[in-house]
Amino acid sequence: MIFVDSNLPMYLVGSPHPNRIASQRAVEGAIAAEERLVTDAEVVQEILHRYAAIGRRDAIQPAIDLLLGIVDEVFSIDLAAALRAREIVLGYSTLSARDAIHLAVMEREGITRILTFDAGFDGFPGIERLPA
Repeated sequence: MIFVDSNLPMYLVGSPHPNRIASQRAVEGAIAAEERLVTDAEVVQEILHRYAAIGRRDAIQPAIDLLLGIVDEVFSIDLAAALRAREIVLGYSTLSARDAIHLAVMEREGITRILTFDAGFDGFPGIERLPA
């Protein structure tokens, strides 16, 4: 099982970016390997937040459609995940609150691999970032 972070769908549908081809290859490779791809509701919120903030509301629906088209499941965020994220963010100063939420959900669901270009995940024990 592999967690999909928000930067992958945004690289795939957003403005041209150097990570677009790598994102496409990573997703295609995971699908070809019949990996189960998952995410959490915070990733949907990140897409909404980023594209609204930069005035690209036209990209919101395509990015969410792409995300929901490649993942097998979207996990919810509950109070226990938020409280675990608090512990994570207080213990790892390099992680954002959003990344801590993802890690809390990943821990809860037993996920150890994440598709992301965010190097902040590299310092968290037991997590493998793909593509690394």
